[in-house]
Amino acid sequence: METRLTDPLKTVLFLIPLLCAVSSENDLYLKFCGTWRHGKNALNLNVNLSTGCGGISISANESSLSINGKITAQCARSDVIPLNKFGLNSEVDSDFCLYWEPLLDQLKLKVGGRNLTLCWPASPKDSCCTDLSYGANAPEAKYGIINGAVQDDIITDKILTAYNFSGRSTSTDKLCKQANQTFFNNTGETATRPPCAKRFESGLKEATGSDITSSATSGLSEPAVAVLLPRVLNNLTKSSSKVVITFFNKNSLFQEGYNEVKLLNDVVDISVENEIIADLSEPIRIGFNHDVIPKKHSRKCVSWDTRKDPLLVNWLVDGCETIVRGAEHTECMCNHLTYFTVLVEMKPRPVRHLLALSAITSVGCAISFISCIALIVLLCRKRKRSKEQSIPSRLGLAVSLALLSLLFFFTGVLANVGGGRVCTWVGGFLHYVLLSSFTWMGIEVFYNFWLLYKVHPRPSPKSYVWILVGFVLPVVPVVILTAVGDIYGLREVVPSDDISSPYLMCWMKGTSKALLAHYFTTMTVLTILVLSGIVMLFLVFRKSRTWDEWKNNQVAFLSIWGLSCLFGTTWGLALINFEPLSDFIHFLFCILNSFQGFFLMLRFCMLDWMRKQASGSVLGSTSSGSTRQHMLQCQEKS
Repeated sequence: METRLTDPLKTVLFLIPLLCAVSSENDLYLKFCGTWRHGKNALNLNVNLSTGCGGISISANESSLSINGKITAQCARSDVIPLNKFGLNSEVDSDFCLYWEPLLDQLKLKVGGRNLTLCWPASPKDSCCTDLSYGANAPEAKYGIINGAVQDDIITDKILTAYNFSGRSTSTDKLCKQANQTFFNNTGETATRPPCAKRFESGLKEATGSDITSSATSGLSEPAVAVLLPRVLNNLTKSSSKVVITFFNKNSLFQEGYNEVKLLNDVVDISVENEIIADLSEPIRIGFNHDVIPKKHSRKCVSWDTRKDPLLVNWLVDGCETIVRGAEHTECMCNHLTYFTVLVEMKPRPVRHLLALSAITSVGCAISFISCIALIVLLCRKRKRSKEQSIPSRLGLAVSLALLSLLFFFTGVLANVGGGRVCTWVGGFLHYVLLSSFTWMGIEVFYNFWLLYKVHPRPSPKSYVWILVGFVLPVVPVVILTAVGDIYGLREVVPSDDISSPYLMCWMKGTSKALLAHYFTTMTVLTILVLSGIVMLFLVFRKSRTWDEWKNNQVAFLSIWGLSCLFGTTWGLALINFEPLSDFIHFLFCILNSFQGFFLMLRFCMLDWMRKQASGSVLGSTSSGSTRQHMLQCQEKS
């Protein structure tokens, strides 16, 4: 049987490395974790913190987790916080971790999967409280903390009512130099900016009207952040008021909860002692110098109002205006004082002229739907008195384009009315009809190749084969993606003129998984279709340009134009979207593809009219204006 160490001996062995560490250098942080064994009643978090360096106690009972102590330089709070509003389940034991960073005067509690900020980031002025050493054991109990651990080293596996730590005051400058040396030892590089926050404190009158930069406190030649306080602040505060500006760099707290966006490494906190400043008539100017941000990623100035959201980091655009001054500089103009930074959207940049593009698309889809319905009726009538083999495939394309136009016309309405639950189904069906339309266009490419290069004409596949390929085959990827889940749903398209009011539609979500599915299905099929369509157009032109019948320019133009629509080459514009022609390509793409059903109907009517005008000609023999029949007959003549 394995020998088990007694708890006193384990405590002594645990304290030895801590005491050795104290003799050589100070602790840069404290991480205390454990499991809170509680009852099934309502759970609360009790916080009682004050300034000083006495120590901290983490205790727990049946209904409360308590954090009491005197370890902060500036933070003081006394609260009772209900934990049920953060989703904490009282039915099972709750894991938690408490993080203390003395250089930032920052205390954070992670419980129930949520990060609660108990002390907001700041910069201690002269000294900070560190080297928190574990004290005497608290009594055991039925409810309390089990498996308490410091820096992932378990102290004891028994249920204790409390863990007590005593602290020691340390010079802020000394601890900052140690943190910088630790960074160098871990990376082999000298930190361009020390990992500790930098503090600027001055009388308000002296601080207004001139730039206050982060380099003024960190020795950098080029400031990462520059703050210009307006003189109007002097009229709103006492003459003796002091302004405190703190520059933070690479603090992970600010990024928490924001996975699909990225914050700049630099965050600045601006405050006036004992004053709440808001709704300034003249804005504060904050300039951020940063790494290059590509044009396809939008950015916006944001602030965290700790009065409205004291526990959870919540970045909002309220009260700030964003001015982009190149790829490496962003200026924020804000009317209040708090924490500020720049939020970078990792999704593609907003769409310019979105309102105009949406209007063109809506009108085009409506006209295309009506045109496709009319074309379906005409083709059904033709089918009764003609045995032309192209009618079934043309009917399939008309039906799929009609459904695509109808669904795309209403996708915005369905998204705003039905929300994400409706969009899960509408987005999947929209993806299906788009793939079906591409498939029918591919059938057109294959069928034209069949007719062009068959020396001995053979009967084409039966109609039911085309139906299976055109309408059933696209179901397969859509069903697979639906089974995978989290692919279809609500999609936001952000306009460049107002990024706070996105256009909603039902389509694939903006997640990385949905984007991957989009490229493997839609874009792959589109690429194959466009390449094969371009090759087929070239073959048609080369094969038929010597025929006497094609010397009629009207016939040649209408045939190539119609085949371009049938072969899906107009959709290829989605593959060549690049600056500085992106706006032109967007408009051309919307016009050609939203009106595609109308163009096909127009071509059919014009060729039918020309057939009647040129009765007995080669063109007249193509009962539905089909270029394929024209090519086949010319081929048979040769």
